[in-house]
Amino acid sequence: MRFGVRKAAHVFERVGLAMAGAACGLFVGAYVGSAIAPLTTQGFLLMMMLLGAVGFYLGIDTPQLPFDDAHSSIDAAEFLSSAGTLCATLTALASVAVIVLRLDPHMVWTWLALFGWTAGVAMQIVAGTKARMRK
Repeated sequence: MRFGVRKAAHVFERVGLAMAGAACGLFVGAYVGSAIAPLTTQGFLLMMMLLGAVGFYLGIDTPQLPFDDAHSSIDAAEFLSSAGTLCATLTALASVAVIVLRLDPHMVWTWLALFGWTAGVAMQIVAGTKARMRK
């Protein structure tokens, strides 16, 4: 019984993280899509949401290496996961601010938001995959 509850709690946590990633992807997609005409499609929004869901599902809460002499080097998966999470959520926060405050930033900021989001979730996906492969 205890194992089943822990397993269910872990699944709930992962699904919640995936939904948070999808919401962040929706905000970035809405901001970028509204500023770059060819990206104003439902497909683009769905792709951004899917990338966010996969990135946050895999990249947050990655299994860590134990702290001992055998593993004294930097854990690349943990570093990529944290850097990717920071990059993706910072981009999402900035996108929400642009939408809510009805700002009109220069196009460079829009491309930077698209690049920041893509780089962030890519780092999360790579980190999560790398951490799960070493098990």
